[in-house]
Amino acid sequence: MKHIFTLLILVLVLASCGGDKKKNTVESVLQSNNLENIRKKRADLVNDQQVIQSKIKQLDDAISKIDTVKNVPLITTFTAKQEVFKHMLEIQGNVTTKNLLVITPEYNGILTNVYVKEGQKVSKGQILAKIDDGGLSQQLSQLQIQADLGKTTFERQKRLWEQNIGSEIQYLQAKSTYESQVEAINQLKQQIAKTTVRAPFSGTIDDVITEQGSVVGAGQTPLIRIVNLNNMYIETDVPESYITDVTKGKHVTVEFPVLGKTIETEVRQASDYINPANRTFKVEVGIPNSNKSIKPNLTAKLKINDYTNEKALLVPQSIISENAEGEQYVYVVNNKNSNKEGTASRVIIKTGKTQGDVIEVLEGIESGTEIIQEGARSVKDGQAVKVINLSKD
Repeated sequence: MKHIFTLLILVLVLASCGGDKKKNTVESVLQSNNLENIRKKRADLVNDQQVIQSKIKQLDDAISKIDTVKNVPLITTFTAKQEVFKHMLEIQGNVTTKNLLVITPEYNGILTNVYVKEGQKVSKGQILAKIDDGGLSQQLSQLQIQADLGKTTFERQKRLWEQNIGSEIQYLQAKSTYESQVEAINQLKQQIAKTTVRAPFSGTIDDVITEQGSVVGAGQTPLIRIVNLNNMYIETDVPESYITDVTKGKHVTVEFPVLGKTIETEVRQASDYINPANRTFKVEVGIPNSNKSIKPNLTAKLKINDYTNEKALLVPQSIISENAEGEQYVYVVNNKNSNKEGTASRVIIKTGKTQGDVIEVLEGIESGTEIIQEGARSVKDGQAVKVINLSKD
């Protein structure tokens, strides 16, 4: 009976404590709407918070003493290896051809006939148009009659002179008269020939600029545009600093953005003359055009291989830093253990040419060197580091 009484008392005490806890919850205190109780509850919570923070600090201090790698920076690395490096000079150029010409007349007059039309293929020397000669043909006929008479007179006087008949002066006068008439005829024929417009080379009539019946001026009025697309090339200006690198025979990749076309070709001519106005020299790049899709004045992007290193060491430009003396450096990992923990070491390097996001390293590192990539700008010389992800290299 005594034990039963004790057990009942214990149950009542526990129930009383549980009720007190329920009465002391934040929700119950807020529902009481009693300012004094609310303030007291807040003070209790603040005290509890301070106790918890103090215990957390004790735990952190213990962790820092036991965990020696807690403050070691986490980095990624890659291994330097030799690879082929081809530096490409990227410039822009325009397509042109030496067989593109706007023909102008050599004679003043009326354009009486045009014998070709746009798109027509013509051969070298073919007659394209005719200009009125202004009566030169009639003059030529008259001169020819006079020359025929002069020739007969000269031949007769020559036979007499050979037979010692007549005077020398008569013979010389007849000869001079005939020769001057022949020369006048030749000059007039040359003038008349200028009234005929001929194709200077084989090609296609691109445009008939002046219509038949128009008055044209020698060397001034554009008549016809003729083009030949067989001998196309790209002409561009290259900075003088590349004069020893961009030479005849260098490989070139040509891209035509408008056509969505890329071709492989080479430099066919590099000028030895430096333009003093812009310090550049001319380069010609020949391009095949069997399907005639490439047209004059088309814009092209050129990538000229001006430098090749078969055993280059390349690193991302983003990991390179520079000190106060202007020296470039990277960080490498030394003494790495089985846990991938090691020491970061600063290495001064000498760089070469760049291509895209990478740069060539000429001195300072060797093939097989483990170089810090991610985290390269946050570590310090001699600092302990931990490698968390090696590249496939």
